[in-house]
Amino acid sequence: MPSGATVSTFEKLTTLLDHHQARYQVMEHDATGKCDEVAAIRGTALGQGAKALVCHVKGNGVKQHVLAVLTADKQANLTQLAQALGGTRASLASPTEVDNLTGCVFGAIPPFSFHPQLLLVADPSLFSRYQELAFNAGLLEKSMVLNTEDYRRISAPRLVDFTR
Repeated sequence: MPSGATVSTFEKLTTLLDHHQARYQVMEHDATGKCDEVAAIRGTALGQGAKALVCHVKGNGVKQHVLAVLTADKQANLTQLAQALGGTRASLASPTEVDNLTGCVFGAIPPFSFHPQLLLVADPSLFSRYQELAFNAGLLEKSMVLNTEDYRRISAPRLVDFTR
């Protein structure tokens, strides 16, 4: 790789998964950032989708960026997320912050944190419903379907109940 070149999120992801001998497959498709549309393209259930939200948690002396991962058929309760992490409020990050922390646009963020200031949390229901998770792999036109237990083993997220 030429000096000064950056490694894409997709490349970081495939390198990490290959290193840990994860069971996954990559799919290429038309770019879409909508969970229901991409699930139909992938041929997966909406609930198999791992949706990743970049959030700020603040209050009570807490100031933390969080990558909150939940199933695509649920909604995040940001107040519950903030309280679980010791804060009083949470909000979604701006597009600029998302890009700085993940190297991705909204809708393309995989459920892995590659930034030291981005705490990875996951809703426990992500691990109990399906044997495989599906998610965009750093690009709107590439998805991965990954064994759920491999995801849990490799990413080691903090489990936080924050969905409704």
